[in-house]
Amino acid sequence: MNDDMRPIAVIGAGFSGTMTARHLLDRVGGRRILLCERGPTFARGAAYSTDDPVHLLNVRAENMSAFSAEPNHFAAWLEGLGDIPPRHVHRTPVGTFVSRVLYGRYLTSLVQEPLSTRDGAARFRIVPDEVVRLEKRPAGGYILHLACGRTHEIAGAVLALGNLAERADETPSRLVRDPWSARFTEGLEPGRPVVIVGTGLTMVDIALSLSASGFPGPVLAISRRGLVPGAHVPAGPWKLAQFDPLAEAPLSRMLHAMRRDVRAAAEAGAPWQSVIDAMRPVTSAAWQRLSVSEQARFLRHLRPWWDVHRHRMAPPVDSRFRQLVAEGYLTAAAGRIAAMDVLEDGVAIDWQPRGTGRTERLAAQRVILATGSPPAASCGDPLLTSLEEAGLIRSDPHGLGIEADGAFQAIGRNGAPSEALWAVGPIVRGSLWECSAVPDIRRDAERVADSIGARLASPS
Repeated sequence: MNDDMRPIAVIGAGFSGTMTARHLLDRVGGRRILLCERGPTFARGAAYSTDDPVHLLNVRAENMSAFSAEPNHFAAWLEGLGDIPPRHVHRTPVGTFVSRVLYGRYLTSLVQEPLSTRDGAARFRIVPDEVVRLEKRPAGGYILHLACGRTHEIAGAVLALGNLAERADETPSRLVRDPWSARFTEGLEPGRPVVIVGTGLTMVDIALSLSASGFPGPVLAISRRGLVPGAHVPAGPWKLAQFDPLAEAPLSRMLHAMRRDVRAAAEAGAPWQSVIDAMRPVTSAAWQRLSVSEQARFLRHLRPWWDVHRHRMAPPVDSRFRQLVAEGYLTAAAGRIAAMDVLEDGVAIDWQPRGTGRTERLAAQRVILATGSPPAASCGDPLLTSLEEAGLIRSDPHGLGIEADGAFQAIGRNGAPSEALWAVGPIVRGSLWECSAVPDIRRDAERVADSIGARLASPS
């Protein structure tokens, strides 16, 4: 193959990978794009592979277009479907919220669309297999190795692995490490508690699925602070007055400025949600202005509070969640788990309720971990392991994912960008922070495609 026209591989076909591949088609001339995915479905990723209609998007449908230049793209797609079962579309005073099932269908259409044209079918190739290794070529680029044994010579690769997860068993176990791939509602006995470790949005989805499956409870959710996500409310635009992400300011000064904006908004009759939404375009800049030690302070002390304000529940989800709490079906508690012993018939938990100074023993029939992605170094992904061993990537300082620069190039062991290796989406959260929701990822997918296009067009 002519080295000048080797394809670009996008590894991972969730939202970040799918959108990066779509934008690359317009930015890399006549090159082919290989979209590689080890899972059973393309475009959906873990977030949109659920088939449970109780799982709704946490962002208004009006903000969920896959293309920033076409803000009504998703809304128009919805209109084109005609009659949609009511349980999949919820119109509220805050906006329209749809099921993740429905959004997964939308993303699947984004893969199918280029394949329907002659040029797209020739250049957009679907590779349904796991990429296990990238071998650097002396002349530039890589040899991509698939689990099946096949290889492809490529000019470069984009790591779009989404939210990392530990490999999960096919059958339900007493300790569920990956709530998105395990059938955690199966085989449950009435009356024996199920424990969820974590009280964020994933916990909310798990609780709704448990209730919808017919499990009568009880469910106990435990996290260090016991904080649960807020809800979307009618919120108008707010112009930040105090918070300046470009100012040379320590974390404490940023926090005080944000609180002053919240107070000013309240005095003007605007909810705190307006302030948090106004911060969305500048939070990545604010994160990158902080030193590594200041970032660590944020993660240690403020992240739980930020998460429950920034990542909010759709109103119908909030209503159902509050109902489960009021009925005693679900309890969200603050505390620390001291020990867990997985037994043949359940899990024995020693936990310390916050502020009590005592340790309690709890016998759960199943424990579901909902504490977020594991560190890249410990998730057991063979590709990431091989890339780290080859010195092509390194973990970010906080272990949230891998390190990348402003052009989305992966940073190698030596601290320099790795040639023709990019990363996008939640895997670079430690470097860019705000890169896990659709409005953020669609922006970053365009930017990484621009970066790759410029790199390939450069004679150097």
